[in-house]
Amino acid sequence: MRITHQLSKYILSISITIFSIGVIPVTAQELQNPFDFPILLSGNFGELRSNHFHAGIDFKTQGVEGKQMRAVEDGFISRISVSPWGYGNALYITHPNGITTVYGHLQKFSKEIAEYVKQKQYEQESFTVNLELPASEFPVQKGQVVALSGNTGSSAGPHLHFEVRDTGAEELLDPLEWYKDQIKDTRPPRIEGIMIYPMKGKGMVNRKAGKVPVKPTADANGKYRIANQIEAWGEIGIGIKAYDYMDNTTNIYGVKEVEMKVDNEVVFHSYLDRYAIKDTRYLNSFTDYEEWRTNRSFYMKSFVDPGNKLPFIQSYKRGILQINEERDYEITYRLADIYGNTTHLTFFITGKECPVQPVDTAITELFHWASDNRFGAKGIRLTIPKGNLYDNLYFRYQVKEDSTQLAATHMLHNKPVAFHQSAGLSIRLQHDTLSNKSQYGIVRIQNNRPVWIGGNYRNGWIDGTIRETGTYTLRADTIPPVITPLNWETWLSKQTFTCKLSDNLSGVKTYRGEIDGNFVLFEMNNRSVISHTFNRKDYEPGAHMLKIAVQDACGNEATYEYAFNL
Repeated sequence: MRITHQLSKYILSISITIFSIGVIPVTAQELQNPFDFPILLSGNFGELRSNHFHAGIDFKTQGVEGKQMRAVEDGFISRISVSPWGYGNALYITHPNGITTVYGHLQKFSKEIAEYVKQKQYEQESFTVNLELPASEFPVQKGQVVALSGNTGSSAGPHLHFEVRDTGAEELLDPLEWYKDQIKDTRPPRIEGIMIYPMKGKGMVNRKAGKVPVKPTADANGKYRIANQIEAWGEIGIGIKAYDYMDNTTNIYGVKEVEMKVDNEVVFHSYLDRYAIKDTRYLNSFTDYEEWRTNRSFYMKSFVDPGNKLPFIQSYKRGILQINEERDYEITYRLADIYGNTTHLTFFITGKECPVQPVDTAITELFHWASDNRFGAKGIRLTIPKGNLYDNLYFRYQVKEDSTQLAATHMLHNKPVAFHQSAGLSIRLQHDTLSNKSQYGIVRIQNNRPVWIGGNYRNGWIDGTIRETGTYTLRADTIPPVITPLNWETWLSKQTFTCKLSDNLSGVKTYRGEIDGNFVLFEMNNRSVISHTFNRKDYEPGAHMLKIAVQDACGNEATYEYAFNL
């Protein structure tokens, strides 16, 4: 395979133009540090996460919660969200220069904001709220304390999740563009592995039709090499596993830039500086999804699936190599971070002619990535709308019949494949005995355990949506949730009611707390612990009744009552 030097320069010029025009909506002037201590990061922009790119950067908060957090620029609070999951307590501040900054996992809002949120929670009678605000409600000044850092929502430890968004385009931007001079980074990325992928029915690697992992080694000077002999023929792709590092931390980060050359000509280049919020699941095409689901290992593909629409990738012939000559093909990777720290790896793939193994199409159906796809068998219907496959799929189906169960167990394909949004799945009930049809639901079997998907009843069928291939069947949830009081003997002395909510299958959907028939706000954390702090002075002396009602996703309800005297 040969690429002309002129074409290579053209690809690079296009890349440079894209990266220099419209990277951010305004000139990236330095934003204020949201904290009163030096910046260290536990996560960077674009890190590879489960089903998504990391949308911002994570500021370390010295291992604790409760640090004063300041607005990084003048603006107004345009949105406030509160949830046990996701960003937990979060603020969105819109600025006049065209950006919106997002602050997630907060412990508390400032007093004025907290009072406003609590008022709205009582109006909506819900702990979870998503509030959009006019510019006049909460104007803020640069440096103003608006919250305390925390660990709320889907957070594994105290930190501040921070985003910069292009307000008009609804695109996520790399916040390090605004903080480069406040963070020290002299450490280059490290390469952990290389994966060679023969294209199905079109290529071979080391006389095999399956992907081949290769382990690079680095010497004392950080120079990488591959000792393995790699032979290939036909069409192949390459992937790389790598992480970035920063000074003064032991954390690992995502790699910002990946460039691959073949015989000194660029065939693949990615520079992750921005992406649209709606495009985040394209990560499942940018990476080897099967490797992630099977081994929890992220390989970034240096070739592009036909259904991958990420705009920060440029490639020649989708980055797929044509090994059609018996010679050595020189492969060179260059990895870089935003500071220009770079890592290089050069290795060779030897063209060695051999028969190319055809795709085994026996007992398969071909699903085309650019079309709607439908599959039907006894007791099952699967619909994959156009735009949900990244590449063609030779779909394999198996079924395990069991007349004692609500439905057969359906194995949708023999390898994990992600759908970009979702696919429709309908499974027929073998035994339709429940009067409450909402208690039926689709489940996915993972590690021999059911994971609730849910769905709606329709004439003996359950219709639902799924986001990946796997093993699916039906279950019924007829068991109500469980409400477990925690430290109840100190409730009155500490003026705080605390309970743990749990459910056997479909999960807790809603809960409500009342005292003497009036709604009271119970906050929930990411461990499904709810708590309500009260003031004795707000109640008349005498007898009172606490009631907590909880529903799961199937409508099963549990109640807990506690009589107390003040």
